[in-house]
Amino acid sequence: MPSFLAPRARAILIFPTFIFFLSPAYANDDALPPVIVTATRVPTPADEVASSVTLITSGEIEAKQERTLPEILQDVPGLNLVQTGGPGTTSAVFIRGTNAFHTKVLIDGIDVSDPSSVDGSFDFSQLLASDIDRVEVLRGPQSGLYGSDAIGGVINIITKTGKGPAQFTASAEAGSFATFNQTAGMSGSSDRFNYNFDVAHYHTGADPVTPSDLVPPGRSIHDNEYDNKTISTKLGANLTDNLDVGLVARYVTTDLLSTNDDLSGSESLLSDSDNHELFTRGTVHLTSFNGVLDQTVGLAYTDYRRRYLDPNTLPLEPNLYDGDRIKGDWQGNIKLAEGQTLTLGAEHQLDQIDDNTPVTAQMNNTAGFIQLQSAFGERFFNTLSLRDDDNNKFGSKATYRIAPAVLFPETDTKLKASFGTGYKAPTLDELFDNYPTLDFFANPNLKPETSVGYDAGFEQNLFKKSVQFGSTWFHNDIKNLIDYNEAGTSYANIDKATTYGFENFIIYKPWKILTLRVDYTFTIAEDDTLHEELIRRPKNKASLNATWQATDRLSLSGTVLYVGNSIDSNRDFTVLRMTETGYTTANIAAEYALTDTVSAFGRITNLLDRHYEYPIGFEEPGFGAFAGLKTKF
Repeated sequence: MPSFLAPRARAILIFPTFIFFLSPAYANDDALPPVIVTATRVPTPADEVASSVTLITSGEIEAKQERTLPEILQDVPGLNLVQTGGPGTTSAVFIRGTNAFHTKVLIDGIDVSDPSSVDGSFDFSQLLASDIDRVEVLRGPQSGLYGSDAIGGVINIITKTGKGPAQFTASAEAGSFATFNQTAGMSGSSDRFNYNFDVAHYHTGADPVTPSDLVPPGRSIHDNEYDNKTISTKLGANLTDNLDVGLVARYVTTDLLSTNDDLSGSESLLSDSDNHELFTRGTVHLTSFNGVLDQTVGLAYTDYRRRYLDPNTLPLEPNLYDGDRIKGDWQGNIKLAEGQTLTLGAEHQLDQIDDNTPVTAQMNNTAGFIQLQSAFGERFFNTLSLRDDDNNKFGSKATYRIAPAVLFPETDTKLKASFGTGYKAPTLDELFDNYPTLDFFANPNLKPETSVGYDAGFEQNLFKKSVQFGSTWFHNDIKNLIDYNEAGTSYANIDKATTYGFENFIIYKPWKILTLRVDYTFTIAEDDTLHEELIRRPKNKASLNATWQATDRLSLSGTVLYVGNSIDSNRDFTVLRMTETGYTTANIAAEYALTDTVSAFGRITNLLDRHYEYPIGFEEPGFGAFAGLKTKF
């Protein structure tokens, strides 16, 4: 288990985010407003959504030339990204005062959390960005719709759908840290069939990660090496005018050579981590009674196969972690009347692990939910959801959420608020995985972690939306947190935490071709048991994003990110409560269309070459320059 994840529930965080990320295209007053899916599980105009959501589009990802999901998420307000070094190393996000494993992560409706990991979380570092169409980051307790894990929020990744004539894309990029990346894709639609195929290869061979002061004199320092190959597809077919079927699939295989945490030896040793992930889901979608009833049935499969070889452990045998999930779901949307939509849903999920401890265990969960989405004229909107989960290990858990919004067209003002509950089920590892050689044992009597949270805020548009700004206050109370017991021999529900803060944003669009955006998040996160500041929760975070279509062929973008000081521990947690110094980084990117089908692009990361550790004991990459070509025809 990476030492970065060792603190367990001590790592609870808070985030003050509220910001709607509007694409530059949406800042035009005659453009259609963006649509949000995750907040209600039904496509809804953003103006009618009361929940705090950040929408990131494929256009924004391409303009900033972001290659991995951690790069996409690093400047999202209310979200703190922590990655143990360069690409491919363990990455986690902390949303609004919650822990890294308090975020539900979906890819095209598939729950991609890892059943075989200690805390059941998703490692964001393994997801490449080439086929992502949009990312929606929904903040606040969301278990009323999404069940377990959604204490902090939901991150929903939606991949590209083929449309129009057949289109072929390809790109190649090289640069610092022995980077060499390639992508290729084909998409389109014909009559009743649509398709998208994507292949991506990401490689870095010289990522400096280990600080020199941690290595004994005379011992060489090896850089990390990471390789990721991803194949994905999304297929759809309209069998009739009101019946369609779909299939999505993604296979990821990665290999990471990284400096081992045991830095005291005289020889340079590298750990080897192999990762294989398969995510797939089939759907059948039917509309009936002239669109009054809209139903979707889905069946998803998630499979993880991980191998970790520690060269300092004898006998020299790899640790194997195998976990899979089968999930069936049904959702029906009923239009009761104008502005009144009732959503019903049912799910059944089976998680199981099979690793080399040896432990084989499984857990199943059956759930049902109901949501009423209401619009009263063009001013008042409300969403009320209720859900009940029945787990065969800890019984029933009921959750809820209410989220009203009021619009004032006369002043182009929006007031919004939400109140809801969340929970996180104990993992299979926490319930069943014993480590007798370490005198550490699972606890089959653990209860779910729970939370109650609320927020309230406003959004204001001025001068035909050339200026937009807003602020949101939020508060979370989290209880029954799972941590080590006093003896350090097992887990127990012993912790609680309080998080609160606010999020602010300003968007300024002086011209149609230029968009500027500033975000600021203030966070207070406290452990109510120890009365201490939670680790890896910076109080201050700010970012500046700029996009400029300089000419018809030249586009430019830039990002400045500031993350303030926080509390952390050293690399192996032998020294606690250290001050983690904040950092400021700047990235720029440019693309120039050489012809109608070929473009040249380049980017610089960490423009000021800031040297910093985040978290402590793991160096982040310094100045990097990259360039390449891409084609679309």
